[in-house]
Amino acid sequence: MGKSAISNNIRKLRFLHGEMTQQDLADKVGVTRQTIIAIEKERYAPSLELAFRIAFVFDAPLEDVFSYDAKNDPI
Repeated sequence: MGKSAISNNIRKLRFLHGEMTQQDLADKVGVTRQTIIAIEKERYAPSLELAFRIAFVFDAPLEDVFSYDAKNDPI
């Protein structure tokens, strides 16, 4: 499986928000820590709803948390 076309700034944002742990973020958005790990490592693209939940936790626009690179899209 190749790299996702969706990248993110979650690790940086967690650090900027009081060094929030992956578990803290997972608890706030209702997923497992493993899901957060997979998203951070760009091995899993979150659903639109989960992406908005994550952005909401950081009080940031979706575009500040996630970005889409069409040249990395396998389509």
